[in-house]
Amino acid sequence: MKKVKSHISVIRHSLSHIMALAVKNLFGEKVKFGVGPAIENGFYYDFVLPGKLSSENLFQIEEEMRKMIKENLKFEKKEISITEAKKMLKNQPFKLELIEELKKNKEPVIIYAVCPPEIGNWKLEIGNCFVDLCRGPHVESTKEIAPGAFKLTKIAGAYWRGNEKNPMLVRIYGLAFETEKELKDYLKLSEEAEKRDHRKIGKELDLFSFHEQGPGFAFWHPKGTILYQELENFIRRENKKRGYQEIKTPIILKKDLWLDSGHWEKFKENMYFTEIEGEVFAIKPMNCPGALLIYNEKIRSYKELPLRFSELGLVHRHELSGVLHGLLRARMFTQDDAHTYCAPNQLTEEIKNMIDYALNVYKIFGFDKYDVYIATRPEKYIGEDKIWREATNALKESLENKKIKYEIKKGEGSFYGPKIEFDIKDAIGRNWQMGTIQVDFSMPKRLGAFYIDKDGKKQNPVMVHRAILGSLERFIAILIEHYAGSLPFWLSPVQILILPIGENHLKYAEEINAKLRENGFRSEINAENETLGKKIREGEIQKIPYILIIGEKEIKENKINVRKRDDKSQKLQTLENFIEEIGN
Repeated sequence: MKKVKSHISVIRHSLSHIMALAVKNLFGEKVKFGVGPAIENGFYYDFVLPGKLSSENLFQIEEEMRKMIKENLKFEKKEISITEAKKMLKNQPFKLELIEELKKNKEPVIIYAVCPPEIGNWKLEIGNCFVDLCRGPHVESTKEIAPGAFKLTKIAGAYWRGNEKNPMLVRIYGLAFETEKELKDYLKLSEEAEKRDHRKIGKELDLFSFHEQGPGFAFWHPKGTILYQELENFIRRENKKRGYQEIKTPIILKKDLWLDSGHWEKFKENMYFTEIEGEVFAIKPMNCPGALLIYNEKIRSYKELPLRFSELGLVHRHELSGVLHGLLRARMFTQDDAHTYCAPNQLTEEIKNMIDYALNVYKIFGFDKYDVYIATRPEKYIGEDKIWREATNALKESLENKKIKYEIKKGEGSFYGPKIEFDIKDAIGRNWQMGTIQVDFSMPKRLGAFYIDKDGKKQNPVMVHRAILGSLERFIAILIEHYAGSLPFWLSPVQILILPIGENHLKYAEEINAKLRENGFRSEINAENETLGKKIREGEIQKIPYILIIGEKEIKENKINVRKRDDKSQKLQTLENFIEEIGN
């Protein structure tokens, strides 16, 4: 069944053509046109222009577009011959290249023209039309587009067809929605998202950094390492409650293992390689093959199943530099991975337990709203169709048994099995793809994993791959943006900042600090020779949950003055009461 494009997608695609006409009107016939598709939340078009483009030009192009939209321009579609197309677009080298491809593939040549309403019957020799190779669809006329519901946003460089050997073109991006209100809401959300950007906040809070000497690899500072370790400790505790045994596997493993597991065939382009004594090794992109080697170390009985192995496994994946995005898209990260080995009759119960585990964890972090998906077999896969159906049905049955609604992501499963995906919603309404539960019948069989059943026969276990947080790095990025840097008390690298007003208050501040640390809290003293107001502001910028102010009154009464984050009021109390409050 052919998928029908949504109306907003059609509007965005149409706006890319309107933008191309506006550029042609402003910069003349020397403009060379690339392509202009609709994209998420907007559109773009690629050009070769006779001069440099500035942000002021964006405003001019935008105004020209609004003017044309109000003139009620028409979109007209026509199928023409290869000869006609070459003649019509003879001065457009990128279009001529596309025409040759259509000819080679024996595909029809379809063009769309966007013209003022008075131009009809395809009198396209008149200069104020824009003609483009395009399958469409487009709006019938620009009266379907709200003039205030789009905005040109930025200028970037882009290689023709994404190939660095090809010419560099100028790409103009735009946002577009059906109504002006939707655009304003999106811009407001974008502004808030920019304030919450984990890269910006991570730098301000001295958590981590990125360096050109290691692109795509995070460098964790002392404070960031505390946050990282607290998250590791949390997931370890949760795993132990549920009967997981922690393992640790090597980061570099021989090529043979990756051939057997299917990664070499299906995932090779995302892997890094090295050579040791003439043998090829791969840096692991996933933890599962190593976990299977541990499973295979001895003969397993059905009585041991389900057997649950967890691993905070460091993996490396080759990502193109253009898609790297701080901790959200990195080349090195640690997964809170786990692999359960179970008999087929244990599968749905195991999946249901994992669903409960995931949703419970997300609730702890304040993610109460979520969507659930089942991602099905992709184009590249291992295993027979029959076991893919069994695996997918087990996921469906588990969710339906728990009365959890889900949608299907067709073709987006892993190469070794279908998966449940959890998409959580953050504080400003953005969706984030989080944990996964993946059912795998193939890899255990490929690597020779088996157990002895009740009848003394060998059987291949079902392997369930499970990650709750996904990667620790990505989860930390999401937490930072969700909380805008104001992390929960237990995750804050510095939980309590002690501010002695003067030098003669330092000794008492040190006594307070010692007692807090004895009780397991992360506290610091700022004894710098600065004003109290400046030190308080610095503590607020660092988003420290509690600031304790120590002066003459506090020493005399053997108390502390407590200032809570986001609350400018102060509370005089004993240290013992304070410890009891924050310890609960």
